[in-house]
Amino acid sequence: MGKHSVKEWFAVTRYWSFSVSTMPLIVTFAFLFAKGLVPSGVMPWVILGLSLLGVVLLHAAGNVLSDWFDYRSGVDNKDAYAVPNLVFGHFKPKEYLVFSIILFALGIGAGLAIFAISGIGVLIVGVIAVAFTALYSFFKYHALGDADIFQIFGVLAVIGMAYAVTGEWHFETLVLAVPIGIITVSVLHANNTLDTPTDRAAGIKTFAMLIGEKASALLYCCYMVLPFVCVIASVIAGWLPPLALICLLSGYKAYKNFAQAATYPKVGREAMKGLDFHSSQLQLQFSLLLSLGLFISHWL
Repeated sequence: MGKHSVKEWFAVTRYWSFSVSTMPLIVTFAFLFAKGLVPSGVMPWVILGLSLLGVVLLHAAGNVLSDWFDYRSGVDNKDAYAVPNLVFGHFKPKEYLVFSIILFALGIGAGLAIFAISGIGVLIVGVIAVAFTALYSFFKYHALGDADIFQIFGVLAVIGMAYAVTGEWHFETLVLAVPIGIITVSVLHANNTLDTPTDRAAGIKTFAMLIGEKASALLYCCYMVLPFVCVIASVIAGWLPPLALICLLSGYKAYKNFAQAATYPKVGREAMKGLDFHSSQLQLQFSLLLSLGLFISHWL
């Protein structure tokens, strides 16, 4: 491994995106807490801490491995919008690959610790999640990246966290998977829409390419609305407590993202620039507010 500072290595992980992997766990824990399903004592909080550590490590590993694949396949190049360190030669490809393997090993270690505490369900979900994370680039190159991300950070994160804390399957928590998963997918979708020309030149096919840029911009706008519709519908149906509606306060951020993407007919692909970052900010705001509403509802 070359001589790089800790700050440089940390930047390689794309740490700004970690909210999309950690917040589903926190929201799920808050949901269980609101339902009175979190066991007493310190152990559930230990499991939450281990889960957050594990998911950050695996998310970082996936990010680094994805950058390695994108460089090797020619997806990342000097004409791309977000040129990584590999293109400029600041890092060697082998350094990225080794770093990714180390992060995967550490993340799996955290998962095994949770498995030892909680049981076989954690192992089942963990194996699937690691496989989906490692194969992300393959899925992305075949227009299945969005579906892969939805499964990892939506479905698997939610049901895995619920099992880890309670030792049982709680599929009612999947009510959280759709709104959180949609916002998470919007991060990837915005980036892929922006990268359509360079991705096409590299010979891969993302979902954004499959449906076209205009439809992709429209779909992104839908992604900014659907999570709020899901929460409102879930409250009306009685699946979520009324205080879950606090998450609607993040609607202004969603509106700003919506408004920017809606300029696509006028400005073209540039309308999607920066929306991956802004979508991750929305996910953080939405999830924190939703968690707050769920935690408070426990005492009301």
